Amino acid sequence: MGELSQIVDGDKEATEDGLVDLGPMKEWVQIDLGAKHELWAILFWHFHKQERVYFDVVVQVADDPDFVTNVRTVFNNDTDNSSGLGVGTDKHYIDTSEGKLLDAKQEVAQYVRLYSNQNNLNDRSHYLEVEVYGRPITE
Repeated sequence: MGELSQIVDGDKEATEDGLVDLGPMKEWVQIDLGAKHELWAILFWHFHKQERVYFDVVVQVADDPDFVTNVRTVFNNDTDNSSGLGVGTDKHYIDTSEGKLLDAKQEVAQYVRLYSNQNNLNDRSHYLEVEVYGRPITE
């Protein structure tokens, strides 16, 4: 349900029209910033119409689109490594209309990838919006 382009269209409302349903089990979305950026914050919204907790939420940044070179984890609440991306120490949270704000710790990267693996109400992974804040690196 939905188009991937909706994830960066500015619409954060929890409506069926704005929802991108990625399907069951572990799924991910990726943002290409077009060039390396110093990242200050990453803000994202899952489907928050009802109180939900999304599992295995992992946010990584990297220098290449295949996430092979210089991959860094900014957030990881996968407490049992069921996503296969390492054990995380971040806490689970209830999604709200305010979204989940992450400190990107001034990591420098061109690509941002967000994983999730089901939620407490069903086996789906949903996204409404992703915003990445930072500044381009001039080399």
